[in-house]
Amino acid sequence: MEWYLKVLRQYTDFNGRARRKEYWMFFLFNVIFSIAASLLDMLLGTGIEGMGYGLIYTLYGLAVLLPSLAAAVRRLHDIGKSGWMILVGLIPIIGAIWLLILMVTDSNPGENKYGPNPKEGQA
Repeated sequence: MEWYLKVLRQYTDFNGRARRKEYWMFFLFNVIFSIAASLLDMLLGTGIEGMGYGLIYTLYGLAVLLPSLAAAVRRLHDIGKSGWMILVGLIPIIGAIWLLILMVTDSNPGENKYGPNPKEGQA
């Protein structure tokens, strides 16, 4: 949960680096909260019929859009790639696969042009 909150606190910070653990823990909690929001929509009747989501899910999605982008850009910085590489995900199928490969790639050791390695000095 601390990783999720860390990303939310840095919601507009597109500078620096984010280690794999930070990105994937945020991703995990984001999926859990998205499912919970969707279930709340269904239980409260605020869902759009036939869609499985509604007002609560939409508001949650909008609230975490910017933090998600910032975390992804910082994750790309951690492997020495430009944040603009996130646009590779717009290429059908192959782009998403390539972006997934980039997101699971281990950090560049030491400092790179985006800052010091966040893994150094941490467990």
